[in-house]
Amino acid sequence: MTVLRIVLLIVHFVGLAAILGPFLDQLRARTKRITTAMVWGARAQIVTGLALVGVAYASDHEPDHVKIAFKLVIALAVAGVAEATRKRAEPGAAYWIVGALTLLNIVVAVAWR
Repeated sequence: MTVLRIVLLIVHFVGLAAILGPFLDQLRARTKRITTAMVWGARAQIVTGLALVGVAYASDHEPDHVKIAFKLVIALAVAGVAEATRKRAEPGAAYWIVGALTLLNIVVAVAWR
């Protein structure tokens, strides 16, 4: 179980990087857009996050239900906004929403104890 948890955690971080990397890379760009990598990163975050919760339960460790629910809602919002606006030439506020919610999810993951 430990190896599975570590592999899932690594893939979870890769998903995070796939969202946050393009977001930060485009900060200076005049035209911002939601990239395919951001969409797939959001999908990976949801799938691996749920799998990590399942592994925690299988290892007789009960995670904080409120924290997990809060993070899931944020991740679903990131994925939903990214999916809905990925084909737009100018996503407008969606670009900022995806970045802000991703950063919020990091803060929740690290600061919520």
